Order: sequence, then C-alpha cells, then structure tokens
Amino acid sequence: MPPIAATYSEEELVLLLKQQSRDAFNYLYKNYSGVLYGVINKVVFDEETANDVLQEAFVKIWNNIDQYDNRKGRIYTWMINIARNTAIDKLRSKGEIMRAKIQTGEDVVNDVIKGQNTEQSTDTIGLRKMVAALRPEYEVIVSLAYFKGFTLDEISKTLNIPLGTVKTRMRSAMQQLRNEFNN
Repeated sequence: MPPIAATYSEEELVLLLKQQSRDAFNYLYKNYSGVLYGVINKVVFDEETANDVLQEAFVKIWNNIDQYDNRKGRIYTWMINIARNTAIDKLRSKGEIMRAKIQTGEDVVNDVIKGQNTEQSTDTIGLRKMVAALRPEYEVIVSLAYFKGFTLDEISKTLNIPLGTVKTRMRSAMQQLRNEFNN
C-alpha cells in the first residue's frame, strides 16, 4: 500500500517551512510549481529560462520564508509575486534584453498564446487578439510592457527608439484599445 501523501493547512505549511522542513518544501514544490511556472512563462517565453527562473523562485521562497507575513496576504499570493518578480528580473538582465530584442511583434504574441494553458488563457480572452490587431509599432510596445513586464525606458532601449516616441505610441495604443474594448 503506497504511503499517504501529507496535506497541510496554510498555517501548518508556513510554520514547517520556517522550521526548514524539507517535507514541507517538497509538498510546496509538488503543489505549487505548476502554477508558478505558468506565471513565469507569461513573462519569460523560453522554456529553459522559465525552468531556471522557477528554480530561482523556489530558492528565494526557501531563503526568505521568514519575511512572509500572513497579515499581508496568503502564501500563494506571496509566492506568485516572488515568481513574477524573479522572471521580470531575469528578463531585465542584459542577456535576456538582447534576446528579447530579437523576439518582437508577432513572435511575442504567438509565443504567449502557445505557452498558455487553458486556465491561464481564460483571464485574457480577447485581449491578446485586440493587441494583435493594433498597428505593428503599437503592438510591439504593448506586448513588451504588459506581457513581458518591460518599463517604458526598457522598451525604448530595447527597440532603440526615443522614450518620447514610446510614450506617444503607448498612449495612442491605449486609446485605440479603450475604443475597441468599449465597442
């Protein structure tokens, strides 16, 4: 007869993690790695990089569990924020920005759609299609900002266009999306 898998309440899990319990960490990884990978994959589209970021995120969770405060939210939300921020940090690193510079426009949207699972795509039904319908110079900026987490300054440097141009295009794209959304 196979051993019964342990289950923990959120409070028990946090307490055991703070006590550096490997069993609790294994449970955490087994039960949350899929959803954290999904969050990371929305920012980092390369599978190998996404796996590296997932590992980095779990190391950060393990090393920083004492900073978790249940009064500020659930551990699930805290871990998602760590995963997303780790992915954005990775993307912003010099090598990743150069790789991201190559992948713009249609490739970005196609890779995002390809990398999503059904659960993740339900919250953006129609949004990516609306972004894809924008003029190419708007689509690239919106995709980098909202789907990859780039700042306007990073978009300017990545696409090698003036920051003012990025701001103008973003403003125009947002107006176009608002009009499309309200129709």
